[in-house]
Amino acid sequence: MTNLSVNINKVALIRNSRGANYPDLVQFAKDCERFGAEGITIHPRPDERHARYTDVPALKKVVKTELNIEGNPIPKFLKMVLANRPHQCTLVPDDPDAITSDAGWDTIKHKGFLTDTIAELKEAGIRTSIFIDPVEEQIEGAKAVGTDRIEFYTGPYAHDFGKSRKKAVAPYVKCGKLAHKLGLGINAGHDLNTKNLSYFLKSVGNVAEVSIGHALVTDALYYGLHHTLLMYLHACRGK
Repeated sequence: MTNLSVNINKVALIRNSRGANYPDLVQFAKDCERFGAEGITIHPRPDERHARYTDVPALKKVVKTELNIEGNPIPKFLKMVLANRPHQCTLVPDDPDAITSDAGWDTIKHKGFLTDTIAELKEAGIRTSIFIDPVEEQIEGAKAVGTDRIEFYTGPYAHDFGKSRKKAVAPYVKCGKLAHKLGLGINAGHDLNTKNLSYFLKSVGNVAEVSIGHALVTDALYYGLHHTLLMYLHACRGK
């Protein structure tokens, strides 16, 4: 069964637009869990344009499922993660001015850096995952740097899904089999929604967790948070 982790960055973006604590990010996370979410994801970027570093301790106190903190492992980010010790830390190679995550790690080029960073996180008892493209060499590189899991960057899959879903998912199926063979846990995220999620999970198999934010929050505007969570949970269960 695939767990659903709700990325709450877009809720933080709405909050920040008015300079007050409304909507309340902590309460939103609690409500997501109450409605069935199996994890909460937060991705503070250096400019803190949505999730803030100060949001993390508050969420750490209330999240009862799993807290996943993702981001570029700059010193400030790593210090914050080690201070709060989430269940999982997902390393993402974001450029400082990136609108959103748009590529995975080059695990070969950055082998030394990733190996050291992952070792530090695992020593603190934090499960590690790295954002990655569906390329076999990069999957093998992920195994070499010692990560517990990979998170497939599913942007290209979502983009091409309407053209040929079978062709769009093929690289992920191939690399998913390799990751499973190597003993790596598999997560996935980016532009997944109720239309493309179930097919991805059925095709790839062995996906432990999906992290979904933008589409889920957008759907909640139309369907309400509780109903939207049920829609995504059903998709995670192949219904």
